[in-house]
Amino acid sequence: MTLTAVILLIISAFAHTGWNLIGKSKSPCPEFLLLANTVGALCLTPILLKYGYVVAQFTPKVWLLIVLTGLFQAVYYAGLANAYRVGDMSVAYPLMRSIPVVLVMLVNLMLGRTDDLSFLAIIGIAMVALGGCILPVERLKDWNLKKVLQTSTLLALVAAVGTCGYSIIDDRALRILKDTLDVYRHGMPWWTLVYAMIEGLSSSVWLAIFVLVSRDRRRSLARVVQHQFGHAALTGIGIFAAYSLVLVAMLFARNVSYVVAFRQLSIPLGTMLGITILNEPRYKMKFVGVGIMLAGLLLVAVK
Repeated sequence: MTLTAVILLIISAFAHTGWNLIGKSKSPCPEFLLLANTVGALCLTPILLKYGYVVAQFTPKVWLLIVLTGLFQAVYYAGLANAYRVGDMSVAYPLMRSIPVVLVMLVNLMLGRTDDLSFLAIIGIAMVALGGCILPVERLKDWNLKKVLQTSTLLALVAAVGTCGYSIIDDRALRILKDTLDVYRHGMPWWTLVYAMIEGLSSSVWLAIFVLVSRDRRRSLARVVQHQFGHAALTGIGIFAAYSLVLVAMLFARNVSYVVAFRQLSIPLGTMLGITILNEPRYKMKFVGVGIMLAGLLLVAVK
């Protein structure tokens, strides 16, 4: 990865942990994230008004990818909200951030994209996954599959599948756009943000379908709008600040696996915020798991 990509991903990590903290502490539910995601996407309207003419150059294949990535993002939001509802941020957050590294690597291997996956990168990605498996267990001698696969862990896995899906689809869509658009004329970061806004609205449509089919969820959405609008708006700004930076960083990385892996810098940040601000339990294996993840990140970063 280039230095530009690394800097963008570091800033994104801080923004990402910030909005997750707000979501966990205020209202961990899909309705809250629907409002947050919609407000955040609409904050990019000025970008669309100025550079929206590039939308006319989106091919049918790109539009199909936007629909699919919106679905995967909706799955991610639903899994994240429910994982926070039943579990701790200091455990669920690292799991949601570590599992996609392995999933993306496996998908890339199945697609034959192995040229940029060095031996050190593969070892590093495996270490990130190993650290994630240790996190939920207070003592290593008590480790068993049942404790790892508790409800919050399974919901984190759902969110991770969503992350894996939209990461791979976004990478494909951005590569198509990069090949078809005059990026120097349109300004490379700006057309990426146009894509981010449209993608965000696609995700909101899928989330709205999930929320509005249930009377209880419609009532919950009304309560969130009435009592949590400010927090939701702040969360939405954090969501799109974080992910827009990731989309731009993808343009400076040769393989999406590196982007997904390096984003895990937010793992120790999320863990520490959960422990210090939300007063969640602290135990040795939680820190050991995070340490293994960081070691894996270093191996990925040295490529």
